[in-house]
Amino acid sequence: MRPPVAPTGWSRWLVPPAALSVHLSIGQAYAWSVFKPPLESAMHLSGTESALPFQLGIVMLGLSAAFGGTLVERNGPRWAMTVALVCFSSGFLLSALGAATGQFWLIVFGYGFVGGIGLGIGYISPVSTLIKWFPDRPGMATGIAIMGFGGGALIASPWSAQMLESFGADSSGIALAFLVHGLAYAVFMSLGVLLVRVPRTEGAPKAGVPAPLEGVQVSARSAVRTPQFWCLWLVLCMNVTAGIGILEKAAPMITDFFKDSGTPVSISAAAGFVALLSAANMAGRIGWSSASDLVGRKNVYRLYLGVGAVMYLLIARFGDSSKPLFIGCALVILSFYGGGFATVPAYLKDLFGTYQVGAIHGRLLTAWSTAGVLGPLIVNRVADSQEAAGKHGHDLYGLSFTIMIGLLVVGFVANELIRPVHARHHIPAPREATDDAAADRRQSA
Repeated sequence: MRPPVAPTGWSRWLVPPAALSVHLSIGQAYAWSVFKPPLESAMHLSGTESALPFQLGIVMLGLSAAFGGTLVERNGPRWAMTVALVCFSSGFLLSALGAATGQFWLIVFGYGFVGGIGLGIGYISPVSTLIKWFPDRPGMATGIAIMGFGGGALIASPWSAQMLESFGADSSGIALAFLVHGLAYAVFMSLGVLLVRVPRTEGAPKAGVPAPLEGVQVSARSAVRTPQFWCLWLVLCMNVTAGIGILEKAAPMITDFFKDSGTPVSISAAAGFVALLSAANMAGRIGWSSASDLVGRKNVYRLYLGVGAVMYLLIARFGDSSKPLFIGCALVILSFYGGGFATVPAYLKDLFGTYQVGAIHGRLLTAWSTAGVLGPLIVNRVADSQEAAGKHGHDLYGLSFTIMIGLLVVGFVANELIRPVHARHHIPAPREATDDAAADRRQSA
């Protein structure tokens, strides 16, 4: 299945909206917590059980991105977006059936396993295409798309809550909400499927049009054998672990920090704090990734990891004495969390070229799956142990924050170790360009 090639005069600025239609949809994953209380009540689940669909979804995101990355590169963005549409929407439809029949395992399978495959394939579907369209500003281009994943919850969260209020929070109401989600996202994601195009690679380069492949080019198989890949894997894993450690437990964390103060945090204020973190996550994805085009990828990761460690230190030492300080530091950390996701495809492009950058990105996202387990585990396990030892308030988090600082330092060192890829891993740059040009000529013949 050949990806659709852009006709002469096609504007490259039509490609980011196509990517956004997919990422805004699959970004619903960050709004899963809206369904947790109704599911727990309607199906008599524990908090741990109600988190299973989300956890499996994140694991499948990393695995499907890793194992499907080469297929995405081979078949192109339209194929990948179609697979993402079918899997993500089908996950909701299966979940609707599970809620209607009282079979929670079907929700776990539908949303977590099937929908998780859609998450992974959809997440990487536009990456290499955007980088090829915007070789002059790869950080900005991928930041626009990946911003959608961070911002999807800002749309999905109130929308889902309104549906549950209208349809009811019982099993039938949850089932109907899942059904509407599945159908609505199928329609919205289809816009990206129809709109996306890959650039032409034959002929002389023109202004605003990507040139054929040039410079360092490394295949996905060779990339995973380089120390640069594994150093960047550590960088992403440490940065995501630090961010998700706050994000996953944001509401109870800010409540605990100021529980014993004269102005405790209310439930509604804690929810507002979560919304602020989502906004910082989204803004960081476009802001910091665009900045990386100006200051360089290594420098911006020095900021994420070095300043992130300082922010954690400030929260650990002084966070309980000042709400503005606590909130400000948390917002900076979450902006770095989002920025790290959006900048890494451009970092990969700098190191390995555009030849199979989507497949390489998919393999790198296993760092996200690892961090998705590691971050919440550290924060929750430490908090539980500290509570069992008789501690309370901000003392529940001191040790976990110290661990996060150590992990960020590890990531900082890994970033410093990244050097240009050795020439023995390079492939001839014209390979993909020649293949694509030949295929274009066959199509037009």
